[in-house]
Amino acid sequence: MNKNEALLLTLDELIFSTKAKVAYAPQEDCIGVFSVATDSRNVKSNGAFFPLLGEFQDGHTFIGKAIENGASVIVADEKVWSLDKAKYSHLVENKATVITVENTLYALQAAAAFYVKKFPKLIKVGITGSNGKTTTKELVSSVLETKYNVIKTEGNFNSETGLPLSVFNIRKEHEIGVFELGMNRVDEIKELANVLFPNFAIITNIGTAHIGILGTKDNIAKEKKNIFYNFNDESVGFVPEDDEYASFLQDVQKGKIFTYGEKSSSKISSVEDLGLLGTSFNYENVNINLALAGKYNFSNALSAVFLGEKLGLSANEIKTGIEKVKPLGDRSNIIQGDFTVVKDCYNANFDSMAAAIDFYGKLEVSGKKTFVLGDMLELGSDSKALHEKIGEIAVNQNIDKIIFVGKEMSYGYFIAKEIKNAKNLLVELESLESYDDGSVFELTEKLEKCAKSGDLFFFKGSRGIKLERIADKLAAKVVKNEI
Repeated sequence: MNKNEALLLTLDELIFSTKAKVAYAPQEDCIGVFSVATDSRNVKSNGAFFPLLGEFQDGHTFIGKAIENGASVIVADEKVWSLDKAKYSHLVENKATVITVENTLYALQAAAAFYVKKFPKLIKVGITGSNGKTTTKELVSSVLETKYNVIKTEGNFNSETGLPLSVFNIRKEHEIGVFELGMNRVDEIKELANVLFPNFAIITNIGTAHIGILGTKDNIAKEKKNIFYNFNDESVGFVPEDDEYASFLQDVQKGKIFTYGEKSSSKISSVEDLGLLGTSFNYENVNINLALAGKYNFSNALSAVFLGEKLGLSANEIKTGIEKVKPLGDRSNIIQGDFTVVKDCYNANFDSMAAAIDFYGKLEVSGKKTFVLGDMLELGSDSKALHEKIGEIAVNQNIDKIIFVGKEMSYGYFIAKEIKNAKNLLVELESLESYDDGSVFELTEKLEKCAKSGDLFFFKGSRGIKLERIADKLAAKVVKNEI
């Protein structure tokens, strides 16, 4: 154990918070836990291991590995432990305490909620939405860090397990915690709100992400609204002014919900779209340059501006925070040189895809524009119709070539082809249903050969399509001037 590590929970606190029973206690007393993990590879000395039960994997099979890595407490499923008690008892003998619970996932969330409550002075900011959560989290954190000691979600640890693990990074020196709340199923946002109990919350938008799971946008809006579930009279929420569900999201029993956007504040003025360079705008007569391209990123930035104002930041502090933020990894990362590559390969749903196509489609460039569009996953029964709509949107933009990658995007290709023929459009269309390494290699070679000075290449698709395999190689050919 590193002497600088903090004791997160005593054993008694862990047992109390998870409503656990002690199944096995070694001769040596366990003080408590200094870290928490659900992956045995991430277990540290004197840490707690929560083996989760998944559809295809049982985390209990890794108890031995967790013990090897120094786990001092195993939080096991009561039924699983009972069914193979002899085996597991042998693995942990005199090495770790075992406590059993009804459900290890809910136990993890309960332990995390208990831990968060140990910091009553911490201001907690929750962020959810169909698109832009991570970008907004980075913008909000950057702004607040100009005045406060901030802890934030690392990466996109925003799920039913990711958020609980993230909050265990809170320490006594932190003044504000900024955390993402993601969603893959019904009631997940409510569960995560029960872990965090946010004082402030931002909804970025209501879109079609996960519509295959929740069925309708109405259901998505209801689910996202649950970020306000634990609000009290002092709590403050923010929703985008131009979202079709803005009025619905503002209708809460407790707390105050404000809209954010250009029209929601007279302090926002002189907004100028700078294309690939982002957006310039004035806030309280202070000029701010946002380095993230697109209207949607400007909206995300304004949520950070409005929250910063509520938390007492000056216009210059807000400016400093906004201007520090650069494109994140594979999210709208722009590599410029002889030609330009836009990597937006981290995720995709209909709303984010349509907005990006509209923005980059209208962009003026000296060369040609090539769009490589990959499947949007998790759209359920709406997948065919939404991919067809993307084909319709794309073919009607000022784009020279569109390559549709994946089986679902083939629907977009066929619709685009019909419209092209009907309107006698000049755009070149191509469909690549297979995105195995061989097919991707051939496409990469083709794009490398045709790239000329002034050209723009835009890549967007769901993470599972891995369009970065093409984008990264093409970007390597650019005389780099990353913005």
